[in-house]
Amino acid sequence: MVVMSIAGVDPSAGAGIYADLKTFQAHGVYGCGVVTALTAQNPYKVFSLSPVDKNYVSEQIDAVLDAYNIKYVKTGMLYSSEIIKLVSKKITEYDLKAVVDPVMVATSGGDLTKSDLANALNKYLLPKSILTTPNIAEAEKLTNLNIKSKEDAIKSTEKLPCNSLITGGHLDGINTMNINGEITIKKQELLESNNLHGTGCNLSSAIVANLEKGNSLINSCLKSFDYVYEAIKNGNYGTLIAKL
Repeated sequence: MVVMSIAGVDPSAGAGIYADLKTFQAHGVYGCGVVTALTAQNPYKVFSLSPVDKNYVSEQIDAVLDAYNIKYVKTGMLYSSEIIKLVSKKITEYDLKAVVDPVMVATSGGDLTKSDLANALNKYLLPKSILTTPNIAEAEKLTNLNIKSKEDAIKSTEKLPCNSLITGGHLDGINTMNINGEITIKKQELLESNNLHGTGCNLSSAIVANLEKGNSLINSCLKSFDYVYEAIKNGNYGTLIAKL
């Protein structure tokens, strides 16, 4: 069982590819990682960002898929419309099933992308994806809608060009899923914690791992909510082995 993350590097390892690989391992699947950008950041601040040339991103993808038969992939921070276009082409070329975490802003508030990212995601990548997992701020950028309630979140999922899961960390714990046109609401208790850096990365990578293990899309989402909840509660993603 092999899956892949296409995302940026967070040297503090709470988010990005390092976090994805830990989550893959916790679920018992082997993870490969294609780097789109380097960042200097920690859970509290983004210092700087250095994107990887798109041609080198392409070569990394080709190198991994030359060796492994991969079906499921997640994307995180892609940084630019050029890299988004490239990844969307690779999804078609290799017939990949992609879960897109549309990372635009770090948990600490730092901008991690160019300004035209939302349009490029909607035009090129999301229509080729099986799921996107935006938080409230990201969903607002993707849909140009304000989300202040469960009803707003439902309306936003209907505007996104693929199955969607809008996370509820900033909406009283209300997670809103629209999968194959069916709305599912999963409300979770909000935990007071300073261990929230990278929760979106860990959620999307857990979904990919659960899909690779043969779970349906909706069950993969539900199992992944539980994984992330327990990780926040226990304060450590790296040592939490998923009992799923």
